[in-house]
Amino acid sequence: MKLSTRSLIASAAALALAAAVLSGCSGAGPDAAYGKGSPAAGLDDPAKKDIAMRLVSSAENSTLDWKSQYKYIEDIDDGRGYTAGIIGFCSGTGDMRRVVERYAEARPGNPLERFVPALRKVEGSDAHTGLGRRFTEAWADAAGDAAFRSAQDAERDASYFTPAVAQAKADGLGALGQFIYYDAYVMHGSGDAEGTVGFRTMRRRALAEARPPARGGDERAYLDAFLDVRVAAMREEEPSHANTSRVETAQRVFLRKGNLNLDPPLDWKVYGDDYRIDGP
Repeated sequence: MKLSTRSLIASAAALALAAAVLSGCSGAGPDAAYGKGSPAAGLDDPAKKDIAMRLVSSAENSTLDWKSQYKYIEDIDDGRGYTAGIIGFCSGTGDMRRVVERYAEARPGNPLERFVPALRKVEGSDAHTGLGRRFTEAWADAAGDAAFRSAQDAERDASYFTPAVAQAKADGLGALGQFIYYDAYVMHGSGDAEGTVGFRTMRRRALAEARPPARGGDERAYLDAFLDVRVAAMREEEPSHANTSRVETAQRVFLRKGNLNLDPPLDWKVYGDDYRIDGP
């Protein structure tokens, strides 16, 4: 999972080595709890999901064209080895290996499959042992195969999107809240690793400050508390998290405008760059 934009990483100092992150989920809730009491499309609506992907891509890859990122792969010197694909799967955290294994199931004997043992060995480190140029070229080439793109989509959904949206629905949150949870999953993972704070800890801390709608609380107040907790966690962690603009000049902007359904048009900034979505 990629934890910062390429431009941010390029300017960062030496970063700490990170351990693998965990994923998990719990529960689901009624869509009717969103907004002002009327049903609205959740983040799993195709149009809303595409908006979510464009928002994440603005922070992770400095572009709204997230579909061009299947082939992306490089070592951004963040201590997690190679970072690649549509949300920044990493060789050091295990989700890159899971993408390759999914691809092998769909396309046995593909050029990436032989790297699975090496990917297992480098988890928890920034090592390239057994990978290198042959691996990065094979990854980029595989992006032309629909089965490989589907493998990335499936891993994104299983480890990040689906559990994040399910928990947000259980908490009675609308599309904006669902996105806020999803972006936290992408950047931090669900569980804590050494030197990092994961989504579950952030949510627990937020619940100590405010109640979500499912518990009779105010949605905007709860999301504000969650974003406060996340910003604090980002500042406590490694240097690549020091810039909190993906929260403060993006998600917080939508929240302050009361756009709980994440309806376009959307205007925001990430790392100083301006972005706009006029519609799906």
